[in-house]
Amino acid sequence: MKTLAIETSCDETALALIEAKGKGEKTRFKILAEAIASQINVHRPFGGVVPHLAKREHEKNLPIMLEEIKSQVKDFSPDQIAVTVGPGLEPALWAGVNFAQELAKKMDLPLIGVNHLEGHVFSNWLEDSEQIKFPAVVLVISGGHTILLLMESINKWKKLGETRDDAIGEAFDKVARMLDLPYPGGPEIEKMAHEGDPKAIKFPRPMIHDKNYDFSFSGLKTSVLYHLRDHKKEVAHVSASFQEAAFDVLTKKTLKAVEEFGAKSILLCGGVAANKTLQNRFAEIAKKEGLNFSVPQLKYNTDNGVMIAVAAHLGKHFPLEADSSLNL
Repeated sequence: MKTLAIETSCDETALALIEAKGKGEKTRFKILAEAIASQINVHRPFGGVVPHLAKREHEKNLPIMLEEIKSQVKDFSPDQIAVTVGPGLEPALWAGVNFAQELAKKMDLPLIGVNHLEGHVFSNWLEDSEQIKFPAVVLVISGGHTILLLMESINKWKKLGETRDDAIGEAFDKVARMLDLPYPGGPEIEKMAHEGDPKAIKFPRPMIHDKNYDFSFSGLKTSVLYHLRDHKKEVAHVSASFQEAAFDVLTKKTLKAVEEFGAKSILLCGGVAANKTLQNRFAEIAKKEGLNFSVPQLKYNTDNGVMIAVAAHLGKHFPLEADSSLNL
């Protein structure tokens, strides 16, 4: 089964063609072609993504990316098309949905609506999926979401908790702006943190000792703001200390869930999961606790078409309407 997938939830226009063999968690995927167009340079002057500009860029890039996909294969013959329907920026989502509907009609192919967040979760099944043992605790961390899941099987999970305010990626972007670092903020803070002392500033760890599995990063962000108001702007130390505080909360809550539910694996996914410091911390925790640990390679943590194609095979199918508030 060959799937052509389209992803336009935010500021990346991404397409992929994959071949799937097998069923359920034993499905094996082969990436036949992939293409992505970043909009970072378009949105950087504004310090964040501008929805109507994102839509304009998607509409311009989608036909170009499709031709790029076709150029990478000798036989362009998908059996179905999948498209992200949410969550995300509604104008951007509609750009992808409308393009997919026109293409599916033209090629006379079935069209599947996919949940972007499921795409992140199932990106862990791209490689070495045999090491994923259930139950598994999954931490989904991105610019718009911070969610902790208990996954009992590949198609059965429940949400343990999520952020009550800012998502972790959003907090990174906002702190980066305070530090006059360019958008997107996550990679810039990670880079500066390597030059700073993570113990230099004692930022708070919001909700770290709460019995629930929810998160809050608004107070941490505000604490950084007050520190910068009253102290010299030491970008490296602030970056390292902020990152350390945020990651302490993420790792502590995840490990608590592992212990409570007897999980055998930790799965990390989403754009913030590309942070090597966080990956290394989870890898060390997993090794110490005798757990399996899985995180997709860098380019499949950030938004991409491959994960949408995988989710079309492993996840649920959704109505073909843009739904900016779609959740897990």
